[in-house]
Amino acid sequence: MKYVIAVIRPERLDAVKRELQKIEVNRLTVSSVSGYGAQKGHLEIYRAMEFEADLLEKIKLEIAVNDEFLQPTIEAIKTGAKGSDGYIGSGKIFVLPLENVIRIRTDESGPAAI
Repeated sequence: MKYVIAVIRPERLDAVKRELQKIEVNRLTVSSVSGYGAQKGHLEIYRAMEFEADLLEKIKLEIAVNDEFLQPTIEAIKTGAKGSDGYIGSGKIFVLPLENVIRIRTDESGPAAI
């Protein structure tokens, strides 16, 4: 089992969800987050004053998958997040080992709980 964390541009969320639904990955957690990487923010003007917005709005996806779904999940996220442009700031995918999962309602654990 693996825990996949992806940080993507907000406007690409719907495309990523569509790609995940194609491979029948329907369970995910979505959070709004802020941060920056290579983009380093951008200059904004608010009420005629300039300021540097160094924290950019991003979307964080968290998905627990069984091992056989790992590569299709990664490819779906890459396809949806990159789109046709692949600009800087398209995102990152992190894959972590997942020791155990427990479904509270049925008390199932391990791969069956995902």
